[in-house]
Amino acid sequence: MNRKYESAIKPTLYFIGVTTAKSSIMKVFPEWAKLLGLGDVDIKGIDFPLHAPAEHYREAVEFIANDPLSLGALVTTHKIDLYDSCKDKFDYVDPYARQLNECSSISKKDGRLCAHAKDPISSGLALENFVPANFWKTHGGEVLLMGAGGSSLAITLYLTQDRFMEQGNVPQKITIANRSLPRLLSAEKLLKNVADRTALAYVLGPLPADNDKVMAALPPFSLVVNATGLGKDAPGSPITNQGNFPESSLAWELNYRGNLVFLDQANAQQSSRNLTVEDGWVYFIHGWTQVIAEVFHIRIDDAMLTLLSEAAKRA
Repeated sequence: MNRKYESAIKPTLYFIGVTTAKSSIMKVFPEWAKLLGLGDVDIKGIDFPLHAPAEHYREAVEFIANDPLSLGALVTTHKIDLYDSCKDKFDYVDPYARQLNECSSISKKDGRLCAHAKDPISSGLALENFVPANFWKTHGGEVLLMGAGGSSLAITLYLTQDRFMEQGNVPQKITIANRSLPRLLSAEKLLKNVADRTALAYVLGPLPADNDKVMAALPPFSLVVNATGLGKDAPGSPITNQGNFPESSLAWELNYRGNLVFLDQANAQQSSRNLTVEDGWVYFIHGWTQVIAEVFHIRIDDAMLTLLSEAAKRA
C-alpha cells in the first residue's frame, strides 16, 4: 500500500478531499454528533491531490470496506475519479451514482458496501433556499455551470426533474463550460438522457476570459455557478475581473471557504447588476447531513436540520 491506514478504534466517518483539515466540518461534526445522539464517534480526513492515481482511491475504499469501525465516508472533489476507480468494489450503487458515474457517499448496510450520489439532492435543497419560486417560468433565464464535474451534472439533473418539466419551470438553456475536453465530453455523455428537457450546450474554455464571453451572452434572470473548485482546491476564479454578470441574475459560489475570488467578483457587481449572491454554506450543510444520515442510518428532519445549522454557525 502507498499509505498506511490505521484501524478505527471507535465508529468513524471519513472525509475524502484535498485539504480536509481546513474544513469547518472538523469542528462542526463533534457538535452535530452530540445533537444527533451518535455517541462516541470520530471523523478523519483523507487527502488526495486532484486526479490521484486509481490505486490510491482503491486502497482507501478497500480499507473502509474491511475495517469494522470505519462506517463510511463523504467524498468531495474526487467523486468521479473515485467512483471510476472503485465501482467494482461496491455491492450497491444508487441510481444517481450509476447515472452520474460518481460517488459522494460511502456507507455500509447489511454487510454491503454502498455508493450514493447525494449531490442532486443536496444541490436541489440549496437551490431551493435562494432561487425564487417559479423563477424560470416567470423570467425565462438560462444557466451557466462553470466546471463539468459532479456538482454541475447534479445541478442539471435537479433543474430538469419531471415535476419542473410538468410546471414549465425549467431554464431555457443550460451551458456547461470546462477547461479540459475529456471531462466535458464525459458530462455530455452522462447527461444525454436529459438533452430533450432543455437546450444543453457544452463549451470548451481553457481561460477565464473564455467564460467571460459565455457569461456576457446570457439573458437577464440567469444563474451563474462556480462549480470549478477554484478558490478552494486551487487559487483563482473561472472568470476575470472584467467579466460582467447578466442583470437581475443569481450568482452561486459552491464553496464556502478559501480565497473565494468568484464570490468577491459577484459581490462587487451585486448593486450595479442587481444580483442575488449566494455562497456554499447551505450546500455544505445539506451535503454533509445527507451523507451522515446515510452512514449512521438515521433520519434528520427539518427541525433537527435547523439545530444543526445553528450549531455549525457557532462552531
